[in-house]
Amino acid sequence: MQARVAQPIENRARPRQTPFMRIFLMTIAVLICSSCIANEPYVVLKGQRFTVELAETRDKQALGLMFRDSMADDHGMLFLFPVEATRSFWMRNTRIPLDIFYFDAELRLVSVAVDVQPCRTPQCPSYPSEGPAQYVLELTAGKAAELSVRRGDVLELHID
Repeated sequence: MQARVAQPIENRARPRQTPFMRIFLMTIAVLICSSCIANEPYVVLKGQRFTVELAETRDKQALGLMFRDSMADDHGMLFLFPVEATRSFWMRNTRIPLDIFYFDAELRLVSVAVDVQPCRTPQCPSYPSEGPAQYVLELTAGKAAELSVRRGDVLELHID
């Protein structure tokens, strides 16, 4: 009986990758990556898309955007509440000037607190909504003016 000697790994034949196979694999990779991006929550206001972090729990809502030094111009935070109520936000430990948009249960704009500045003192002013709101969107300061928002404008949610 003759002993069989194993071939070293580097000498073994490797499957040949054809140009078609490379294109196929790249297409699959792009589709996988784009589906990851597509699942990122976002909102649309006045035709402009903003990727949002969701503040759905009390802990996330209490923390909000505190202690952050920057936020991309096309990003924001969306606060989701179970029911409409008068909402009031403050800027304690928030380092980024913000516009705070209040929306009712039908996603219509109730009011906006414009160009709200960071607060570094223990006593910070609050910024209440001018009516019942169920959703609150925080964007970088200046967005309300840039978008020319008006009471009644509708927010589109894409938060799967």
